[in-house]
Amino acid sequence: MTDLKSGAITGGRPGSGAHRVVALCGPYLAGKTSLLESILYATGAIGRRGSTRAGTSIGDGAAEARKRGMGTELNIASVDYLGDQWTFLDAPGSIEFQHDTFAALAVCDAAVVVCEPSPERVLALAPLLKYIEDHHVPHIFFINKIDSAQVRVRDMLAALQTVSTRKLVLRQVPIRRGTADGAEETIGYVDLVSERAYRYRSSGASDLIEMPAEILPREAEARREMLETLSEFDDALLEQLIEDVAPEKSLIYRDLHDEFGNDLIAPVLLGAGDRENGVRRLLKALRHDTPVAAVTAQRRGLPSTGVAVAECFKVLHQAHAGKLSLCRVWSGTLGEGQSLGGHRIGSLLRPFGQRLDKIADAKAGEIVALAKVEALSAGQSISASGIAAVADFPKAEPPVFALALAARNRNDEVKLSGALHKVVEEDPSLSFEPRAETHELLLKGQGEMHLKIAVEKLGGRYNVAIDTVAPRIAYRETIQAGASQHARYKRQTGGHGQFADIRIEIRPLQRGAGFRFVDKIVGGVVPRNFIPAVEEGLRDYLREGPLGQPVVDVEVALVDGQYHAVDSSEMSFKMAARIAMSEAMPKCRPVLLEPILKVTVAAPSDSTPRIQRLISGRRGQLLGYDARAGWTGWDEVSALMPEAEVADMIVEIRSVTQGVGTFRTEFDHLQELAGRTAERIVEEAKKRAAA
Repeated sequence: MTDLKSGAITGGRPGSGAHRVVALCGPYLAGKTSLLESILYATGAIGRRGSTRAGTSIGDGAAEARKRGMGTELNIASVDYLGDQWTFLDAPGSIEFQHDTFAALAVCDAAVVVCEPSPERVLALAPLLKYIEDHHVPHIFFINKIDSAQVRVRDMLAALQTVSTRKLVLRQVPIRRGTADGAEETIGYVDLVSERAYRYRSSGASDLIEMPAEILPREAEARREMLETLSEFDDALLEQLIEDVAPEKSLIYRDLHDEFGNDLIAPVLLGAGDRENGVRRLLKALRHDTPVAAVTAQRRGLPSTGVAVAECFKVLHQAHAGKLSLCRVWSGTLGEGQSLGGHRIGSLLRPFGQRLDKIADAKAGEIVALAKVEALSAGQSISASGIAAVADFPKAEPPVFALALAARNRNDEVKLSGALHKVVEEDPSLSFEPRAETHELLLKGQGEMHLKIAVEKLGGRYNVAIDTVAPRIAYRETIQAGASQHARYKRQTGGHGQFADIRIEIRPLQRGAGFRFVDKIVGGVVPRNFIPAVEEGLRDYLREGPLGQPVVDVEVALVDGQYHAVDSSEMSFKMAARIAMSEAMPKCRPVLLEPILKVTVAAPSDSTPRIQRLISGRRGQLLGYDARAGWTGWDEVSALMPEAEVADMIVEIRSVTQGVGTFRTEFDHLQELAGRTAERIVEEAKKRAAA
């Protein structure tokens, strides 16, 4: 339907029959998986609630999740609730697996932001809310674990408002009672629209009770605040409040529906997911207010033409099913064996936790796995026109942590390459690349846990045992002085001998110049056909200088030489060049160079002083800081830092920013390194050479 006040499209009235998708998101330990378990139980999708602690919930099928008691990838389940079809996407809470969360938010109609009743932890919501608000995803806050909360809801609401740019609308106030130890516990709630009171049960729907007299003042105050917030978007409601006229409940429900669908407000509900408390009220709010797929497609600028169009938001590789492309169908109907744009769809599967149920077709709004559409990857749509990129699909964040890895069995190297491609296709926030400077294969990602999980997948799912180490830094060496060197290579072993005689001059170049070869031969003392061999011998030596690192920023001139008409050869002159360099380089006062990166750390403004101290403590040179563009209350701190100090810096950054800080880097220059650090690096290079 069209919102008459703004012209925006909203929708999702109860009983519409449309299939809607909701993302459950929030920080690690907020209780998202327990909430999903209660939703599935309350809607009759499962006969018994599992436990995340016991590893028996729907989302605990993956080996990595069971091992650590945390979600590491999307968990998907579809349900029928009062005649409407729903799919819930339970997203990982750790910032290291945030790409899956953003992918879920990209294709959902609404989001439930699950958080604990702890004002100190709301900062962890900042990156999540930034994505949600930038993409105008309608969202509800669900303050979980309310049964054990020791903080006032109004204080929690105030804390949430500091990280949310949307107007928060509290829908419930808690009913509390004292406990034997002098604390308080939440035993129920008052719905601020219907003005009815409910008592929680240990399981099942809450009981309707008489409104406690002691809650009346707080209920009246909270209801007034709710209505005043809604009146900011509805002149008719504002007029009624000014004239002290009690508004009809239907008007309040309409305003909640419209302002939610237009992403103008964020309702706030209370509950305890692991006890089913507040779960049915959440479901009713979602049923009443969540937009339908056509509305979401319009919000995102996607085509809704009636013909089959689906968007892939996640890829899975499974031993028994091959490649699966998880898709949201935006319009039309997909059928098994159907061909779209020259790509044939294999089986259609509906995910339910780790289970995949085969279905005949999938209609608009549904989440479905397409089997063996090899060309389709996350962030692409498939239709009769073929496969195309989706413009607003989330891009992977730049990596902040890396490991060097190698197959434990060298015979597995080909298998490792294939497995890595599959792991990265499943999670595009991972990447891998060979590093020629150190002869290592680097796996990069969003943190230490992120890479550990990836390595476990390589071993557990693809049977490739992996050894990992911290990546080596690509140090270089250069010279501080010039030198002239004569070298002769002469061998006589019977038959033709080997002979070459050269004189070279070495001098340092400015930083970043690389290597330069100069031919100063005159009079043919070294024949033209041997001169390239001299350059080749020089370059061969420069791969590892006297300090054990590649040599850069030097010029070598070939100034004189001799040759033998019979015994001279390209190999002879190449060997003479190596001898000349090996004898000359120690005279040129070689010095170690380390790579310096331009580092930009993004963090909440309150953390900026700690970030600056962290950088200074890691040999960083602070360049300054400024407000982070588009982020309220965030700064970006810029610095020049040695690459060696950046390698594990994300661990410390997250420890001082409640897990939300991040950084990006780019190479800046090479800088001389001396002292004990340089001595240690040279010794390590000698040990590697001797090994």
